[in-house]
Order: sequence, then C-alpha cells, then structure tokens
Amino acid sequence: MKTFTIATFNVKNLIGAKQEYYLFEQYSSEEYAWKEDWLAEQLTRMNPDIVGFQEIFEAEPLQKVIAGADERGLASNAASIPEGRKGIGRKAIFRKLEYDPYGDAALAFAPNLSDSGPGERRPGVAILSRFGFVDDPQAIQLLDPPIDIPFHHLGGGEAGSYQIKRLSRPILKVRIPLGEHVVTVFNTHLKSKLGEFVRPHGARFSPEVDLLNYDAPGRAMGFLRASVRRMAEAWVLRKLVLDELDQGRPVMVLGDLNDNEHSVTLEIIEGEMPFVNYEWMRRHDARDEADRYSPVEAAQIRESIERVRLHSAEKLFVRKSLRDMVYTASFGGVFESLDTILMSRHFHPDWPGRIAEMDYFSVFNDHITDGSHPEAPYNKLASDHGQVMAHMRMRAAPEGRQ
Repeated sequence: MKTFTIATFNVKNLIGAKQEYYLFEQYSSEEYAWKEDWLAEQLTRMNPDIVGFQEIFEAEPLQKVIAGADERGLASNAASIPEGRKGIGRKAIFRKLEYDPYGDAALAFAPNLSDSGPGERRPGVAILSRFGFVDDPQAIQLLDPPIDIPFHHLGGGEAGSYQIKRLSRPILKVRIPLGEHVVTVFNTHLKSKLGEFVRPHGARFSPEVDLLNYDAPGRAMGFLRASVRRMAEAWVLRKLVLDELDQGRPVMVLGDLNDNEHSVTLEIIEGEMPFVNYEWMRRHDARDEADRYSPVEAAQIRESIERVRLHSAEKLFVRKSLRDMVYTASFGGVFESLDTILMSRHFHPDWPGRIAEMDYFSVFNDHITDGSHPEAPYNKLASDHGQVMAHMRMRAAPEGRQ
C-alpha cells in the first residue's frame, strides 16, 4: 500500500425514523430517507479508507448509509471507469474516479454509556476501516478511578478540585495496519460549547433554560461547566495518546473537538510548542542568575517535547498551500474549524523518521451555511458539520527510528 485517506465525519444525530432522540426531536420517514441518502452520497464523494463518525446513536442506520454509499459508488464505477479495451493509459487517467466499496471493511461502534430512553438519547462514535483492525477496538468513557484536578490558592494551599468520572461521549481507540506499520487511531467527540445547566431534583427543566426569566450569571456558569468538562476530556484523550507514543506507536486523532485551533482544548491535546532554543532560559533549579540550560540539556528538552506533540493536518495543509481559511461549522455568523485530524510526528514532513506524510487535505463544506441563512434548516438536516480528509503517502521508515 502506497497511499491512504483518513477522514472525520460528524453526521449529526444519525438514528432511524420515528425515534425520539432528544425531547420532541425525531425524523419523519421522509426526513430520515433524505438524510440517509445525503450521508451516503457524501460518503461516496469522500471515498475515505478510514473514517471516524460522530453522533451515531445506533450501528444499523450507519450500516445502511455505508451500503448506500457502496451502491452509488459501484454504479459510478460502471459508468465512469473505462473497460480494458480502452487501454492502460486511459485507465490511469480515470483511476482517480474509481470508488472502492466497503464490503470487506471493518466497522467499530462505541455506544454512549449515558444513552437512555426516548427523548434522552446520547450518541456514540464509530470508525470504518478498509484495512481492518489489529486487536479489538476499545471504548473509553467510564473513568475508574475518577480523575481529580486539584486547584491551589495563588498564595499557596488548597482551593478545591474538579472531579470527572465519565466522559460525555466515548473515545474509540483502534489499531489499524497500514503497510508495514500499525497506527493507533482515536475517534472522539468532546463536550460541546452548549451550556451545561443543573436541573434541580424533581424539576422539569433547569432555571437557566427559562429565557423569559433570563439568568445571565447562571448561563455564564453553564458555559464554564461545559468548558471545564471539555478541557478535562481533552486531558483524558491526551493521556491516552501519550500512552501510545511512549510505546513508539504512530498515532492519529480524529473527531469533533468542539473548539478551534487556537483554543486551550487543542493545546492540551496537541502538546506544548517548544522554544527554538532553551539555552537562554534560567534552569528550574538555578542557584544564581547565570545558571542556565546547557546546549545538550536544551536539545534534550526540545526532543522530549517534540516526541509527544501532535500536528494538525489542517495546519500542515495551510502551510503547504498558502490557504488561510478552513471551516467546518458555522453559527451566528462565526465560521470556524471544529473537526480535526491530528497526527504524531510519524507523519510530519520535517521528521526524518516519518512513516508517511500528507499530500493533500480535502474539506467538504459546501453544505455549511450560517444558522440565520434561509437554507440552514435544509442543510442541517444533512449535517451541521463539514468533513475533512487527509490524503497520506506512505514511505519506508529508517531502521532504528520510532
């Protein structure tokens, strides 16, 4: 295998017709048929080898979407791919049009542990791979033991802590064979920016959602809860990534991170950006003003940081193409990129030990409109997220490098 494509696809609430997933929210038979048809068409158009799906309530509707994509793709092959008598040269010209069906592909689905009855459903995530999986897929959501995040007063001493026992949605981990290598792929969907409000015991709703009695500080507290939860989930994902990198395993992260490239959420997951030179920095254990890191120590620090960093496919593409805008979501006039593909340095073009690098980066966002646009309800029935896909080219890794 010389090339592969990898993508992330938030399908927006994929569930069968006439099933109430959120309160009073369900698809009619016609709406569901339209949505399934659109998703199948988009998957055919993308034609990714590996794809992480978010907002999947049940596996069966996704399987129908995949089957619909195969039906469309095979029909397109029959119409577009020249037959043998037209010669190998002409075949090569049309090779890029060929669709590869998912008949032998592996599908892993991680349901949400918080999924409940009608009106209170919670979506999970899934990964589809034409190359299959090595080992069994793993879903991470319940944290045992819980993770405690302690805080300290600025003057010293304890100032309470935040504890997270369960992720809002599962993180799905799979290991995929790619040529001579096995790559660990994570698919995630972090807590959204929507406010998280506490509903009093026995009440039908949280006071903060009563907009006729607008509670500005209460609403702000809800956004604070959502942000803290999202960043805590980002740390959980970061720790899972580090566990793989410490074993020398290449890593790719897919998903809807519900935050943009400049956010603290992304900084947590990607890791620190190292300084160019640490020789100017005073040592952590300095005993005098001139006690700074040596050139050898500075190189050690940079390697320690670079070894565990993740790199955004979008940023690498922007650097390569000089394009300055990618967006996958829009609301209230704000266009931003929430859907992300991150890679360990095993895929970075500047690292000598890379096993692959990105040739191109595709963004499928023609259906995205601002929430105030007249076409918004129609388009959001399809998905309120654009899809992104990285086109990767494999290379032989130098011996002795991880």
